[in-house]
Amino acid sequence: MTRMSDLTRQEAAPERTLSTATGMDAVTLRVGDLESMSSYYANALALEPLEERPRGAGHGEEVHRVLGRGATPMMRLIATPGLPVADPRQAGLFHTAFLFEDAPSLAATVLRAAQDPRSRFTGSSDHLVSEAFYFTDPEGNGIELYVDRARDQWRYVNGELQMSTLYLDPNEYVQRHLTDAAVRGVSEAHGKVGHVHLQVGDIPAARRFYVDALGFEATVASFPGALFASAGGYHHHVAMNTWNSSGAGPRAASLGLGDVAITVPSRDDLDALAARLAHHRLAFADRGRDIVVTDPWDTQVTVGLPGAGVEELLNR
Repeated sequence: MTRMSDLTRQEAAPERTLSTATGMDAVTLRVGDLESMSSYYANALALEPLEERPRGAGHGEEVHRVLGRGATPMMRLIATPGLPVADPRQAGLFHTAFLFEDAPSLAATVLRAAQDPRSRFTGSSDHLVSEAFYFTDPEGNGIELYVDRARDQWRYVNGELQMSTLYLDPNEYVQRHLTDAAVRGVSEAHGKVGHVHLQVGDIPAARRFYVDALGFEATVASFPGALFASAGGYHHHVAMNTWNSSGAGPRAASLGLGDVAITVPSRDDLDALAARLAHHRLAFADRGRDIVVTDPWDTQVTVGLPGAGVEELLNR
């Protein structure tokens, strides 16, 4: 591991943005009850345990378990029962957003989540660019289940993508889109992490980190107390808000978000990121296939190469 503590790569201004092929990878949660949380995600979201590994590394033994659909990792749960529950006013996770390929797959997953008594349904919205349903898991982590509208239906005003929070009737949506085939095949239907929405203490500081340093591009900046940003013209890969956490400082050690994972196509993209981080005087770790950095609120962000399988995820 190479620690860029001296930040020597800052002589020339680096490339400003992430590759258009940037995407999101499995989100890591620190959980208090691994079996309960694993059972919840398997039952409510059809995310099956793929592999697990105990790790000691001087912190007491932790069990890392990867969940996903098929061979696609979508979550890593780390059993850390000694940590306190996250303060809802601190920086950290607002929700993890799972993206589905079509409305029947989304409807089948929403139905499963709604039928699990451990779920708390918190709402649904037509965002103009997507249709989304929101839940909270048993340990208070936010979940979004959504499907995108075709990009040719997205609209822009003065260069800003138009998003909204229009009412979306959950019962009518499920009744209209649910099929027997989708219910039977829900665990095989493709899904992935589409974006991650974060709680932060300050929007300008979040913009300096996620846009200026990491290299995302702002897509929506007009929502009070929020910023949406992406690569490649997507509506957002990351969102940051201060609705519950305005003025929050660095996160205390707690349950909840452990890592936000982003993928870029090549080592050249990681080199460009390293140059940006150095230019902005941010310390980071370059581990060859990924770069690890923390945002101003000590949320860990890992930017890595695609194709990271279960083994690599367990070794992070």
